[in-house]
Amino acid sequence: MNQPSPALVTQDAVRRLPRLALLLLCVAYVLPGYIGREPWKNADITSFGYMLELVGASHLQAWLHPTLMGTPAETSALLPYWLGAWFIQLAPGWIAPDFVVRIPFALMLSLTLAATWYAVYYLARNPSAQPVAFAFGGEAKPADYARALADGSLLALIATLGLAQLSHETTPALAQLFFVSLVFYGFAAFPFRTLNATLALAFGLPGLTLSGAPVMALIYGGVSALALLSPRVTPIEAPTRWRTFTAVLGGTLASAALAQSLDLFRWSIELPLADWDRWRIIGRLFLWFTWPAWPLVLWTLWRWRRYLLDMRQHRHLGLPFFMALVPVVATVVTYANDRSLLLALPALAALAAFALPTFKRSASAFIDWFTVLFFSVWAIVIWVVWLSLQTGIPPKPAQNVARLAPGFEPVFQWLAFLAALAGTLAWCMLARWRTGRHRTALWKSLVLPAAGSTLCWLLLMTLWLPALDYARSLAPQMREVHRIVGPAPCVYAFGMSTPQLAAARFHGGWMTQPLDSPERCSWLLVDVNAQKDLPAVLDTSQWVLTDRVSRPTEASDTLLIFKRTAPAR
Repeated sequence: MNQPSPALVTQDAVRRLPRLALLLLCVAYVLPGYIGREPWKNADITSFGYMLELVGASHLQAWLHPTLMGTPAETSALLPYWLGAWFIQLAPGWIAPDFVVRIPFALMLSLTLAATWYAVYYLARNPSAQPVAFAFGGEAKPADYARALADGSLLALIATLGLAQLSHETTPALAQLFFVSLVFYGFAAFPFRTLNATLALAFGLPGLTLSGAPVMALIYGGVSALALLSPRVTPIEAPTRWRTFTAVLGGTLASAALAQSLDLFRWSIELPLADWDRWRIIGRLFLWFTWPAWPLVLWTLWRWRRYLLDMRQHRHLGLPFFMALVPVVATVVTYANDRSLLLALPALAALAAFALPTFKRSASAFIDWFTVLFFSVWAIVIWVVWLSLQTGIPPKPAQNVARLAPGFEPVFQWLAFLAALAGTLAWCMLARWRTGRHRTALWKSLVLPAAGSTLCWLLLMTLWLPALDYARSLAPQMREVHRIVGPAPCVYAFGMSTPQLAAARFHGGWMTQPLDSPERCSWLLVDVNAQKDLPAVLDTSQWVLTDRVSRPTEASDTLLIFKRTAPAR
């Protein structure tokens, strides 16, 4: 017996969210964070360093096993580094390479948003996801209902706090997020767009493999192939089913072959078991990283609970639940916690969207007022700190910044100021519209969370960007080192981390060499924590310590600068 749907939705409730407004929201979310900043430590500058190394690589082995001064990458990813290196090679020389490498990653973030929208659109078109049909008509039309839920899922994804920073870094995590969303779309679109779904999986599974997640690709591909064997799970015609099954199975086997031949399998599983400190860390991560999606996900699972007993038939619940379950488990059993959980966000946003048709007006009003207060307070804090830095009024915030980031000099940027002002005015208008008029649209409850998250991200990446750049990049430290060393053709590096090596290459302009290199360099950079090991590998009588340079915001991150006492020949 079919259970009654908990969704009671009228045609008036699926009114169209203006496309221009949605597009401007996405642009305001995607672009800030990719423009006007330096590479940040640690993962961002490290990935950029591997891309720079590949630009000068002339043999295939270097491209198949990227290294940074002999140090391999921590992940088995290849494709993200290839993309960055290819864009640097293709771009004109007058464009900064750190900006060039962000172009493909900005495109991947944009396509992630689009793939999530279309995945939820096709999930909502399933008959079991549709709202209750009214006796005298007036219920939502299937296409309009699906579009409204897709809009809600996109808003939920943008509103999620954990997406902001990691989706604006040039790291394998963003590439994995894109290919997971592509696979998600492929699963969802099977009954409606078989060819497009097949192509999405054909590109998504190998792409996920080459982005450092081969095990996840094999799990998704294997389950996809099994699902195609069941008419209940993927209700498509038999000839199409077998052709698609062959293509998906081929993609899965190709992914396995790629991972095996390129040695991409990396096993780092460690169960927390009785490690309560780690469980506490994981719990806090889930609470803030997936906010505000996780309360909506719980509400979805509760209101649609009668459908959970047969998720294979009710694909609008079973598919996003499965897509989220794999990275959630990976978050628990690996130490790449936040970057694994990032991959669950598109599916969690989909589940959150299916809470919208079941909301009561009181719950929607609570979300609205809480969101307005929460993001308005944070926006005011950001503006007050910026005003203090520019004018000294009030004095306390500027004093705190001077204490945390000694040496930082505030700068006024007209373009950043105008963008922040425009975003703030748009937020005030939206909050006034939403709290002053009781719209019935399904997506209304997520407009303010998405807009508030976008506003705070925009303000951080405009008003606070100079201070964040100063605090989070290695550029200030390397500029001071460059003042001492000058434009040397090469420097020896000892005990330096991969972010430091990448920063020395990019910000300093030096070719870093190991101590056993045949190159004769006149300068040596040593991490302060490796100083005690230096006498065992180097004749220190030929070198003199000339200076110590620390990061302004982290005194423990210090480089020792040695100069050769005899001229290098």
